[in-house]
Amino acid sequence: MFFKRILLTLFLAVGITACGSFGTSNTPTPSVPSATPAPPTPTPPPSAAVVNGEYITIAEYEAELARFKAAQTELGLSFTDEDASQMVLEDMIAQVLLSQAAREENFEVTEADLQSRIDALVSQLGSADALNQWQSAHGYDDASFRLALKRSVEAAWMRDKVIASVPASVEQIHLHQILTYNEADAQAALQELNAGADFDELVERYDESVTGGELGWVPQGYLLDAKADEAVFVLQTGEVSGIIPTEAGFHIFKAIERAQHQLSPDALLAMQQLALKQWIADQRETSDIVFAP
Repeated sequence: MFFKRILLTLFLAVGITACGSFGTSNTPTPSVPSATPAPPTPTPPPSAAVVNGEYITIAEYEAELARFKAAQTELGLSFTDEDASQMVLEDMIAQVLLSQAAREENFEVTEADLQSRIDALVSQLGSADALNQWQSAHGYDDASFRLALKRSVEAAWMRDKVIASVPASVEQIHLHQILTYNEADAQAALQELNAGADFDELVERYDESVTGGELGWVPQGYLLDAKADEAVFVLQTGEVSGIIPTEAGFHIFKAIERAQHQLSPDALLAMQQLALKQWIADQRETSDIVFAP
């Protein structure tokens, strides 16, 4: 799941005051109209961040942080308070950006849509009381849950639109590798390659990966290490890289083929995640995001 369900509390204050006084007599007497007081300015709610004028309130942020920590504890995971706080706030900002973009694309979640989804949840849980108990256990009341659900639906719609833009077929490289866990072996393999040894024979002798040297077709951005990804995608068919150190070990890559190729399910998912990450980064660049002091 790309994003967590979060709360949204809206504060709306509208005040209009007008006052006028006119003298009355047989002979009307001009009067200076009294000044009309300016409408009161709505007081901003205490907020963790403001995204393009939309508040992420302290209340909803703290509730989401508590849910995140509880979920991690249940999974046996732990984060520092600082890391957890940052992860939750960044996730909430991303969801707000997605939901705002959905509304700009004229996607609308009506009250009827929300009620239909809530009715489906009631059906799944068995009763309205069961849903109320779930909401209470997770820090929601009815109003905050409906607002959170609306934002979640909007964000999911925009997320799906972004990842749907990823093509099923892109330029990829069919890779073989020699992976060793010490640099001396990698240097020895590279020296033999430079002396004319066959790459596949060296794979059998030196490679320590579980794939036997076969990495398959990979698109740009798929390799976890940025240095490896960059080194690989300058290779043309038949070319071999130098030694590329990563956290996994020491790699020597060979480009077997380079062509337009269908993405594997795993690569497609990775490219969709990359596209979504880039979309959010681009949105942040052009958005007005203010953090609480």
